[in-house]
Amino acid sequence: MLSDEASICALAPDPASVKAARGLVAPAKWPLLGQDSRAVWGECQGSGAKPYQTQVDLSGPAFRCSCPSRKFPCKHGLALLLMRAQDAALFAASEAPAWVGEWLATRSEKAQKKEEKAAEKAAMPVDPQAAADRQAQREAQRWQRVTAAAAELQRWLADQLARGLGSLNPEVIKSWHTMAARLVDAQAPGLGQRVREAAQGLHAGEDWPERSLQRLGLLQLACEALARRETLSAELQADLRSLVGWPHDKAELQETGEKLADQWTVLGQLTEEREDKLSERRVWLQGAASGRRACLLDHVFAGKGFEQVWPTGAVLQATLVFFPGAAGLRALALDSQALEQAAHWPSATLAEEWQQLALRSARSPWLNLHPLLLSEALLLNRGEATLAVAGGQSLVLDLGEAERWRLLAVTGGQAVQLMGEWDGRRLRPLTAWAGQGAPVLWQRSLA
Repeated sequence: MLSDEASICALAPDPASVKAARGLVAPAKWPLLGQDSRAVWGECQGSGAKPYQTQVDLSGPAFRCSCPSRKFPCKHGLALLLMRAQDAALFAASEAPAWVGEWLATRSEKAQKKEEKAAEKAAMPVDPQAAADRQAQREAQRWQRVTAAAAELQRWLADQLARGLGSLNPEVIKSWHTMAARLVDAQAPGLGQRVREAAQGLHAGEDWPERSLQRLGLLQLACEALARRETLSAELQADLRSLVGWPHDKAELQETGEKLADQWTVLGQLTEEREDKLSERRVWLQGAASGRRACLLDHVFAGKGFEQVWPTGAVLQATLVFFPGAAGLRALALDSQALEQAAHWPSATLAEEWQQLALRSARSPWLNLHPLLLSEALLLNRGEATLAVAGGQSLVLDLGEAERWRLLAVTGGQAVQLMGEWDGRRLRPLTAWAGQGAPVLWQRSLA
């Protein structure tokens, strides 16, 4: 996978990183280069006195660099692999320097501890009934707190509607953030985030009253569902658990979740900065045999890189385990192996896409992002807006100015396949390609 330039460039977070990396593909800029069976490393001379130490674990691939860049992988990691692909003779086989060996040892130690912990858990004699009782007690206590918080939220929603959106002022809006904080304290951070997002949307755009009422309506629906949670299906109960921000146990998920092995095409991905230095990455996949779509959702803190790289347009043989829920989109990758073959791009009419989107919305009304594919889409520039015309319909695209012109330039007025995230109002495009088996024409900057 890392032997040719195309597969290496596919790892880049954005085109700017590829361009910057190509500018570093020069042996004179690298006073040290080396490799062994597991890793490749180098020192790149930057503007400072001390060169940047760059290393790549080829089994991941996983990257590490001492440069201050927040992009992952950074330009130095990409340049290192590009040089190796162009001239492997530059990388003498040698013993890894201490800074490389320590990093690899740390990665191995973490993996070993994970395996040992799993083995210890499996071998540890426990009373299954007692463990189940303790777990049930902890869950019951948390549900009690969450249900009480939802009842308080419902009363607060009634107060806001009685006051009216027209009476909003900075002091009242401040109380929305106070309510969000109370929900976080009550172990319902997901509800708190939705209240915070609703507060941020106030007075934003001409249609803010309609969007605000929609957000408040979904919160009201959540409160009603939580009040009668035990009468709902297991799938909806799982959705409520995710909605309130209660994470699922991944070890339990791997044992009991629905597993699906397939050849998965990476349709698109996006990394967004959340609050408190939290980065969220969404990777959208589609199975070649199953036709199933999936979303891999990951989070990292403080600018750290994600452990696994999913190049857009790549095909990977992988087994996914799906989280419980009515929508059936979110999944966890148990294993993956890159395949040297063209992408299995999906093909569907817009009517079929809307049908699937409607079914997911009916099953899980709180799902706020849907994967949407536009076949044979024409992109039009209309003043400040960019439209995608497909299937006799026009959709407004959510694009920044730079991304907008880059997408218009690469498509050149020709119809393309466009994949993105639909939020109910606009399509945020992530990837464009020319047809079945074709490489990626354009992908949105990942951060």
